[in-house]
Parts: sequence; C-alpha cells; structure tokens
Amino acid sequence: MGISEKTAAFLIESRMHDAARGSVKAYYDLGIAYSSGAQGVDIDLIEAHKWFNLAAIGGNTRAQECRAEIADEMSARDIIAAQKAARAWLQLGARAAA
Repeated sequence: MGISEKTAAFLIESRMHDAARGSVKAYYDLGIAYSSGAQGVDIDLIEAHKWFNLAAIGGNTRAQECRAEIADEMSARDIIAAQKAARAWLQLGARAAA
C-alpha cells in the first residue's frame, strides 16, 4: 500500500518543523527524501545536498557519505547552489536564535 499525499505532506512538514529547531535527524531525513523521492517529494539533488550538508555539519557521518554520493551526480554549479542554500539556512537559524 502506498503512502497518501496527505500523509506524505504531513511527514515532510513534520521533518521541516524539526529541522527548523535544528534536528540533525530531520536534516538527514529530508536529505533522504529529496535524494530518493521518498515521502512523496520530487527528487531534487540540490535540496538533498543542502540537507545532507546540514546533517554532516551536525556530526552525522552517514550524511557525509550520502552527500558525497549525490555530489557525483551534480554539476559544480548545483553543488555551489546547495552550499549557498545550506549557509542561508544556518544564517536564518542564527538570526532566529538572536
């Protein structure tokens, strides 16, 4: 039995909420979702790289491996875009904490 769109949207929303609170596990889960199309999201390697990068910064070694794996499928421009997105996410978190 497949996952319903409503359930998939809830799961992603839940992970995004946890990510906004700095959850390394949520970062990793979002990386998995965007890299594989799991949980009803479209595959987006830039988003996946961003989330794996954030999880890796948080100490998740599997995220480091996943980031490296998908980087092989990305252009240098895509990797730069993902890194910029990760930095922007971190800056938003720093502003929210201030």
